[in-house]
Amino acid sequence: MKREARFLISRKPFAIDLNTLTATQSGSTGRFILDGHANALWFRRRKGVTVACIGTLHLWAHYLTERVDLDDPHAILSADLDGRYGGDCQGRWDGTGYWGAENPDVQEQHLAILRLMLAKYPALPPGYDGWWTYQAPS
Repeated sequence: MKREARFLISRKPFAIDLNTLTATQSGSTGRFILDGHANALWFRRRKGVTVACIGTLHLWAHYLTERVDLDDPHAILSADLDGRYGGDCQGRWDGTGYWGAENPDVQEQHLAILRLMLAKYPALPPGYDGWWTYQAPS
């Protein structure tokens, strides 16, 4: 992933809660596998409408040539991660409707974050690090 200085929705960036980032690695000389997860927030466009999303990112790479410092969240995120699947959305708010969890308590937690996030678009949400993208530098 690459950390970008400014927000561009077309680059499909993620804001990541570094406190939730976990990763493990295995492998031998010249070929290392990294597997991890982190909670994340992101904006996307659906049918011409900007939506705020909450969910998790699966952080993985199967062909790293060097070990990654697992004590450094930025080192993990800066590794050559495979992001072909993007984030696993668990809740989405478009300003009028919510899609996601059926549990009312989880809905309330999601909406507390997503409403504020959409209202302050495109500001980086408090407590999150970003903006991180899987896309190659332009």
